[in-house]
Amino acid sequence: QVQLVESGGGLVQAGGSLRLSCAASGRTFSSDAMGWFRQAPGKEREFVSAIRWSSGGTYYADSVKGRFTISRDSARNTVYLQMNSLKPEDTAVYHCAMAGAYSGGSLLSTRRYDSWGQGTQVTVSS
Repeated sequence: QVQLVESGGGLVQAGGSLRLSCAASGRTFSSDAMGWFRQAPGKEREFVSAIRWSSGGTYYADSVKGRFTISRDSARNTVYLQMNSLKPEDTAVYHCAMAGAYSGGSLLSTRRYDSWGQGTQVTVSS
């Protein structure tokens, strides 16, 4: 079993920055990638970013490219999402997720991920 705990959310003005963290524990050895998704009220959960544990390869949604940076600390089983130049439309609950090594599909899809955190609220005021 895997536990994912997000932290770092909060209220920030437009143009500001936040850094989210996701600490993983439990059966993390079977994972090959981590992802960040977000869900705004009344909207579906959407892909934000992902990173592969071994290669460090990264993926970003077009809406955050150039503003957000994902990184990982393998020794700490922790993934970070640095969010700069935040906009009101970035307001959402941000969830981290773990993709199993044997799960198929795209890292951009929620179906690829086996475990999810409870989420952390990010609110960007205009």
